Amino acid sequence: MTGPPPAHPDTEREDEDDADVITQSLDEPELFAGLYDRHAPDIHRYAARRLGEGAADDITAETFLIAFRTRDRYDTAHRLARPWLYGIAANLIGKHRRTEVRALKALARTGHDPVAASWSDRSDDRLAVQAPLAGALAKLSPGDRHVLLLVAWADLGYQEVADALRIPLGTVRSRLNRARRKVREALSTDPSFTSALDMPSPPPSGPSSQSRS
Repeated sequence: MTGPPPAHPDTEREDEDDADVITQSLDEPELFAGLYDRHAPDIHRYAARRLGEGAADDITAETFLIAFRTRDRYDTAHRLARPWLYGIAANLIGKHRRTEVRALKALARTGHDPVAASWSDRSDDRLAVQAPLAGALAKLSPGDRHVLLLVAWADLGYQEVADALRIPLGTVRSRLNRARRKVREALSTDPSFTSALDMPSPPPSGPSSQSRS
C-alpha cells in the first residue's frame, strides 16, 4: 500500500461522520477513500494558495498518505477530521517555508512570481496576488502565518486551529491578534487590503490565553 486507496462510488456514506469512517477503515481500508473524496479538494485548494498548484498536488497526496498510515491514532472524540487533516498539511507546508517566503517576497518586489501565479485562478483568490499583502505575509513568523491563513483561507475556527496545530487556544488568539496587527500596519496605506482580511476579533482571553506564543 503506497497511499490511500482510490475513491469508489460505494465507499462514501453520507450518514456517517469522519470519525466513524476512520474507525471503520481500520477493518475496511477502502472506506478511507470517502474521507479523501470529502476533504481533498479543500486541502488542495489551501495548499495551492500557499505554495502553488504544482506543490499542492504533492502536499495533498502526502497529507492523505500520512493520515491513512496514522489513522489508528486518530482521536475519535473529534467527529470531524478537517482540523487533523489541515494540521498534517500545515506541517508539510512548513517544510516548504523557504519556498513560500521566497515566492511572497518575489511577488511583493515584482508583482509577479510563477509559484504564486496559480493563486489568481479563482476570483476569490485575487487578494492573494496583491504585492503589498504578499510582502506583509512574508514578514510574519511561520507560526503566525499558519494561524492567520488557517483562519482566513481555510475557514477554521479558533479551537479547530488549536487542534490542527496542537497548540493552546490562547496561543491561537495571541498569534492571530499579532498577525492581524502586523498585516494591518503593513497595509495601512490601502484600507481595501485590510478590510478583505477582516474576521471576528477573538473573545476575551481565558486562562489558556496566557500560554506562551
